Amino acid sequence: MDDRRFGGEEGVDLVGINAGLFSSETPEWATPWEFYKELDREFKFALDVCATAENTKHYRFISPEQDGLKQPWAAMTEGRPCYMNPPYGREIVNWVRKASEEAKKGATVVCLLPARTDTAWFHEYIWDREKHQPREGVEVRLLKGRLKFGDGKNSAPFPSMIVVFKQTKAAEAVREEDSHGKAEG
Repeated sequence: MDDRRFGGEEGVDLVGINAGLFSSETPEWATPWEFYKELDREFKFALDVCATAENTKHYRFISPEQDGLKQPWAAMTEGRPCYMNPPYGREIVNWVRKASEEAKKGATVVCLLPARTDTAWFHEYIWDREKHQPREGVEVRLLKGRLKFGDGKNSAPFPSMIVVFKQTKAAEAVREEDSHGKAEG
């Protein structure tokens, strides 16, 4: 197969475009700096839960060696929001699941994700198909246009969205109970 074509003989001509953009070959998409700063002004992040030293936007981050999927984000941030721009490959489902779980433990997780509304992970953790709205405690912001990731000159070949997994009421009640216990103790 000619590596300049995607999808075989009748495929799309990709001259000048990296075919890895359309696959799971390149799972990391560095958050655009100005875009991150705008979100940080709104949320005041305490931690970047999925970053490398080269692409982190926050001085506190969890590296691949530390494995963010095994870390207690809610405990690490003490209720302050954390930021997540996970690898966009097949493992994205694990990161979205973890964000949902950490919200139930008291974290607010702000995620930059590809707007793949046709995926199982979108419907399992983000969208309630029966109610035709985001699941309880989830906010979805569809972004107009396409982001230019990292130092890229061209826009991404996919749309993006911000998904906010908010602290659940149960997690807020536990944290409030803990703070009262500390004040009394």
